Amino acid sequence: MRLRGQPLGTKNLIGARVETARKSQGMKQKELLAQLQVRGVDLNASGLSKLEGQIRYVTDMELLALSKILNVSVMWLLTGKDMRER
Repeated sequence: MRLRGQPLGTKNLIGARVETARKSQGMKQKELLAQLQVRGVDLNASGLSKLEGQIRYVTDMELLALSKILNVSVMWLLTGKDMRER
C-alpha cells in the first residue's frame, strides 16, 4: 500500500474518511470509480485521488453516491460522527 506523498488539503471534509472507508472494505480506487459511474457520477482516477487528498471540492451528488457505495452515513463522511453522537 502506498503512503500519501502530500499533506491533506483543505477543499473538502470527507476525503480522508472516503479513503479510510474504501480501504477498510478492501476496495481499490478503480472499483470505487466503477461504482460511481454506475450511479451516474463521472469521476476519473485523478479526480478521486484529489478528492481523497482533500484538494478537490466534492459535489452533493458525489457525497450521496459515496455514502451509499461505502455504506456509511453522509453525517459520518462530513463529521466523522454518527448521527446519534453529539
